[in-house]
Formats: sequence, structure tokens, C-alpha cells
Amino acid sequence: MKHVLIKNIAQMLLKQLIKKPIMILAIPLLFGLWFAYETWVARPAMTYMGLPQIEAGVADKGWSHVLRNKGYMLEYSETLENPLWVIYKVKEAQYSSGKRPKYFQEDWRSLSAVSHKDYTHSGYNRGHMAPNYLIATRYGREAQKETFLMTNITPQKGKLNQKSWQRLEELIANDFSEWHGDFWVVTGPIFDENFDTIKNTNIAIPKAFYKILIKPATDLQPEKALAFIFSQNANPKASLMKFVTSIDEVEKQTGIDFFAALDDSIEHVLEASISPEQWRLPEVANRASRY
Repeated sequence: MKHVLIKNIAQMLLKQLIKKPIMILAIPLLFGLWFAYETWVARPAMTYMGLPQIEAGVADKGWSHVLRNKGYMLEYSETLENPLWVIYKVKEAQYSSGKRPKYFQEDWRSLSAVSHKDYTHSGYNRGHMAPNYLIATRYGREAQKETFLMTNITPQKGKLNQKSWQRLEELIANDFSEWHGDFWVVTGPIFDENFDTIKNTNIAIPKAFYKILIKPATDLQPEKALAFIFSQNANPKASLMKFVTSIDEVEKQTGIDFFAALDDSIEHVLEASISPEQWRLPEVANRASRY
């Protein structure tokens, strides 16, 4: 259905170009305006201290591109058929969470066209990177639906997705949001060099997942950050303190440079630090999962 729609649109545009050849001259101008808006206005407004930069490792192989949605932004690898990073801002809740869509949707912007059924009977959950509940309650119903695009999804084992990962996402949406006000989250998968794929697909299976929280500086305090790495086989009952790490370690394992626009003197100290107490994590690290 998607490919038929694209074909029909292309045919319509071709007919218009034949009728009005001068429209050809407008195409580069329109593309330039769109590119300028995306690069200097839209994307900077949806990230903190620059877009994450893919520099090395498995993530640097093949082709990836940035996709902007209503409540979050990501870089999607058409080679790995996974998001490489997903970023969203946590702010005060202002909407109720709507009913979850029944199915996940193909993203027409992706050439790989990963579908809901590609994960069926695979042994892996369809793991949200931008979480359904948080995006729904901060950005509304249409933004919530966009979290069910397959470009936001990566293979997660059920015990991780429904236990440790769920516990942390709930803390971020509720406790941390109440305690710390607005902050940013960057999250995504980590791959081995020799990764497996879901059977009969090219969807790469991550070995682990990262999540980075960063609170911008205020007049009263400097930036603070908190980073986690969860293996696919993470102990579902372990304290979340067991998964705390540094941003430097996340960068080492992913090949991604985060927050490159920060002043170097601040970035080096922040990314090397491990300070879960600043986020009051020890108070809630042993809370049981909902499922």
C-alpha cells in the first residue's frame, strides 16, 4: 500500500512537471528551504547541545538518517534496521495517556520498511526507545501514536523490556520529573561487531541498551547527568544502581559522541562522572517492576 501511494504521488508530480517545466526550478529552492529549516531551526530545538554524532563502531557502518517526530527525534540505521539514538525532553505532564494502538506501524520515511509482523514469534519484544507513556503525557495523542512507528523500535528480550527497563522509564516519567524538573533523555541500542539478526529479516539484535539523562545548567547548579547500560540478559530484580555507568563508557561502546556542543572543560568532567546520588536514584533503585 505504501509503495503504491508513493508511485501515485510520483506520477502526479511528473505530470505537473511536464505541464509546467518552470516548476523544476522551484524544486532546489524548496529543498534548500526545507533543509535550512531542519538544520538550523527544527532539529536544534529538539536536542540538547547538538545532535549525537556517529563516529565509530557498528553504528558507523552503512546509511543512517535523522527523523523528527512530534515528541522525539532519532537517527535510524537502514543497515541495522534499528534506531541508533533517540532523544526527547522530559517536561511537566499535561495530557492523559491514551489507549495503546493495537499494532505498530511501518514508517514511510524508512527504506527498510520494517513491519509489526517482522517481530512476531521472534522471541523479542518490540522495544520502544521513545516511551509510549512519557511521550503521550507530555506531547499528546498524535505524538503517542508516533512512538508506535517501527523506526522507534528495537529488539528487546521480554525480561528486560518489562522489568528493569520499565522500572527506569517509570522513574524518569514520574519521580525524576517531579524531583528535577525539565531534562533530556538520549537512549538507544548497543551492538556487537558480530551481531545476530531476527530470523528471515535484516533486523540487528542489540547486545545491550543505554540511557543517558542530562539536566541543563541553571543559575543555581551546573549540568548533571546520569547514564545506564543494560545488557539483554540484565537481572530483572537487580538494583538499578547496578546498571549505572558514565557517558564516556556509553560513547566507547556505541561509537557515538554525545553533547559535543558543550564547552570541553564541562563536557570532559560531566561525561566521566558517575553521580547517581545527584538524581536521588538510591532512594528508588530497588522499586519493583509493574509487570
